[in-house]
Amino acid sequence: MINLRFLILVFFIVFSIESKAFQFPENKNNDSPNIIFIFIDDMGYADLSSYGNPYIRTPNIDRLANQGAKFTNFYVAAPICSPSRVGVMTGQYPSRHKINSYLAARDYNTKRGMASFLDSKAPFVAREMKKAGYATAHFGKWHMGGGRDVDDAPLPSAYGFDESLVSFEGLGDRLLMDKDHGLSEQSAKLKQGNITWVEKHERTSIYVDRAIKFITEHKDEPLYVNLWTGDVHDPFRPKKKFEKAYDYYANNHYQQKFLAVLHELDLEIGRLLESIDELGLAENTLVIFTSDNGPTDWQHYYNEKYTPPGSADPFRGRKWSLYEGGIREPFIVRWPQVIPAGAVDVTTILHATDLFPTLMKICGIEAPINFDGEDMSEALLGRPQQRKSPLFWEYGSEFDIKPGNPRYRSPKLAMRDNQWKMLINPDGKNVELYNLEQDHAEINNVAEQYRNVVRIMSHKTLEWYDSVKKDQ
Repeated sequence: MINLRFLILVFFIVFSIESKAFQFPENKNNDSPNIIFIFIDDMGYADLSSYGNPYIRTPNIDRLANQGAKFTNFYVAAPICSPSRVGVMTGQYPSRHKINSYLAARDYNTKRGMASFLDSKAPFVAREMKKAGYATAHFGKWHMGGGRDVDDAPLPSAYGFDESLVSFEGLGDRLLMDKDHGLSEQSAKLKQGNITWVEKHERTSIYVDRAIKFITEHKDEPLYVNLWTGDVHDPFRPKKKFEKAYDYYANNHYQQKFLAVLHELDLEIGRLLESIDELGLAENTLVIFTSDNGPTDWQHYYNEKYTPPGSADPFRGRKWSLYEGGIREPFIVRWPQVIPAGAVDVTTILHATDLFPTLMKICGIEAPINFDGEDMSEALLGRPQQRKSPLFWEYGSEFDIKPGNPRYRSPKLAMRDNQWKMLINPDGKNVELYNLEQDHAEINNVAEQYRNVVRIMSHKTLEWYDSVKKDQ
């Protein structure tokens, strides 16, 4: 017979080993980490070579994945720019702030039942970071208020940023594109900040320059930086030398130019990472990389018989869609001092609203905010984590942009709970149910086979929808 004491001893040895294996690596110096949040515009799930792009290599961005952790179940808060950005900065569903589509002119915002800018009193990551002693900056696209005819939107400083440089979709110091760009011309008339006119392909490098300058000036204190590039949003206007490098794809000039823009974007991210290395900051800097929504799906691509540029493979849907291709994005984190290199998390379901509470936990900051997101710091630091609550989405109105491909046009609301994803309209019609573990491409609507699941999820989704409308 096996000795009982021996079995107990073996149990405690195994338990001890397992416990150590799952302990979070600790910040060796107990210093507050620097945070660099890179938010790309309109990048599809499969646009990076580390996520399967066969047409281009993105070695600098891939380096983040090789030196950190890559996630395959990360969702943004909306399939379009403004609410996606509001969700990631407030830690709350953007619908609570009357922003469920892109911010435009006042009349159009009103027509769609939307605010014209995010209230400056809303919870905001940068404000909490600043209170905790961080130097804060935002360089790049804003699109949470300002532009068109909206001249009274708060400046980025109202949300907690020490410095900012935005574009035509925000106020304050900004870069405006080509003097024949209508939205830039409208923005210039609003004044409120120093305006610099540049070519579209110059913007990302200027934003990276400013980020490097800010990091260098504040290298001896904790810092939080948003680098929100306007790339890879169309129109694609690459430098000629990069466009020429992709002549092989000239039969689809949209794809050729898109790849050229992506190539240069990767180089610029590489330049930022090299600067962080040279300053000796890499070890204690948490770099977060993702995008705001899936790749564009304009009707004119199909009218002209072109395949739209960018890829959301293997998912259904693109920008403006609540199918996976519109809201599931690449998500990479690197913090060499803490995060195990080369980790791939295929189980944790992350959401944009998780970023705020997660950063508060990682940085040891108390923030008395009613988050919709959850603290997912265990997952970011290397241990897969189970969500406590389901996720919900709302996109747009009858007046909003729809994907060019009819198959990508989704119902207005969506919910994900573990393997189940349901889509539905506010009137309870057009119900679709998918088991994402068995059908990640959302091909087989199994609503009829699982009526009880639909009943439960429909009730929760419509209840959630009513609750966020009441908050408005």
